[in-house]
Amino acid sequence: MAQDHRLQLQRFELKYLVDEAITPWVRDFVSSYLDLDDFGVGRPNLSYPVHSLYLDSDDLQTFQYSINGAKNRFKLRLRYYDDSPKTPVFFEVKARVDNCILKQRCGVRREAVPLLLAGQLPQDEQLLSKEPRHLATLQRFNYLLHKLNARPKAHNTYLREAWVSRHDNSVRVTMDRNIVIEPCFVARAATAMSRPTRVFPESVVLELKFTTRFPNWFEELVRRFNLMQFAAAKYAEGVLLVGESRFHDGDRAFDWEGLAPRVHESTAASLPHAHE
Repeated sequence: MAQDHRLQLQRFELKYLVDEAITPWVRDFVSSYLDLDDFGVGRPNLSYPVHSLYLDSDDLQTFQYSINGAKNRFKLRLRYYDDSPKTPVFFEVKARVDNCILKQRCGVRREAVPLLLAGQLPQDEQLLSKEPRHLATLQRFNYLLHKLNARPKAHNTYLREAWVSRHDNSVRVTMDRNIVIEPCFVARAATAMSRPTRVFPESVVLELKFTTRFPNWFEELVRRFNLMQFAAAKYAEGVLLVGESRFHDGDRAFDWEGLAPRVHESTAASLPHAHE
């Protein structure tokens, strides 16, 4: 998962909720045009795990932008795929400008995560790539982090089946299963969850992604399976489902170096669980 050479930096996304029962037929259709992502080969449901740690302000501004349908909005998140100390964590800024998705992503070594989330910029050896665009991504992430006074708010995970175009990355189709979310106020990239809540429990999120024009066969796919477009934002839908109040950390203070939140003595008795 260390490579991001297939990342679509600018694209359009169309999302649909589909029943798991029809996904084998969707897969069969899509496989006529795209290749399975290497990370899904040999896995159950051809899917690999994806973890995201979403950052937001204490009043959940990026969540509010999403549910209010703001045309120009962004979200801050960390993306990672396992717990191994040897694998990277990707800092991402995902923005929407009108109907276009703009995605910036920079991989860093895992030990740098707490300091970066505390607002510091990395040392050269903490970056996976020395390309200027990656450092620019971290600088923009850092700017937005300070502008929002954003902190960890939610851990989201799911299993992703991904299909990609054979000669470039202009077209991509993904199916996300078993989507769960829970409040998380800890500045680290961990995979373990304690009390996750299922999001879209009866459905798989199908996403059609393209960088230039809408492929003709996308239109046939939508028609054949009678798909209805849906704004399936995992973070926003998860917060709505669990309840906004669960994602407000209240009087908690953060111990960035210790990777754990400190609870003020005045509120300790009223907090029954570390993630509530």
